Parts: sequence; C-alpha cells; structure tokens
Amino acid sequence: MVKNHHLAKFISDVSWYELTRQLTYKAEWNARKYVKIDTFYASSQLCSACGYRNTGTKNLSVRKWICPKCRAEHDRDINAAKNILAEGLRKIA
Repeated sequence: MVKNHHLAKFISDVSWYELTRQLTYKAEWNARKYVKIDTFYASSQLCSACGYRNTGTKNLSVRKWICPKCRAEHDRDINAAKNILAEGLRKIA
C-alpha cells in the first residue's frame, strides 16, 4: 500500500501515530513515562561526549565520524541513541 504514492504519506503517518499511541498506552498501563523527542532534534550530529555539533554528518551515507573538538569516534546510530537517551532524561528531570 505504501507503493501507492497518493496514499503513502498518509499510511506512514498513521503507522507512526499508532505506534506512539500504543507506546503511550502501555507506558501508562505499567506506570512508566513515555517521552517523545522532537523530530528535528539533531541526535546523530551531536557529540555524545562533549556536545559539539558536527553539521558535516547530515548526509546519511556518513556512518562514522570523529569529533574535531574531543577526538571521540562515533558510530552514527549508537551516538544518536546515546543523545536521544540523554535528551529524554533531561526532559523528565
């Protein structure tokens, strides 16, 4: 159904909505907090070690990068996960 270009965006949006709805419901059911991070949060561009923002990693083909400030080596996905966790913890603190 996503191959139909007229319906693709709608179907994708509904799927993400349903996922977040289910996560919210399950979190409330189990007395947990569900924290949603802004879509435009630059999670893969921020150095999780020192906070430097590397604007050169916007291209998705860049999978690994080294922070020019603290010299920490980052895998794009692992770095993004660390930054998302830190942002979520910051929001609930």
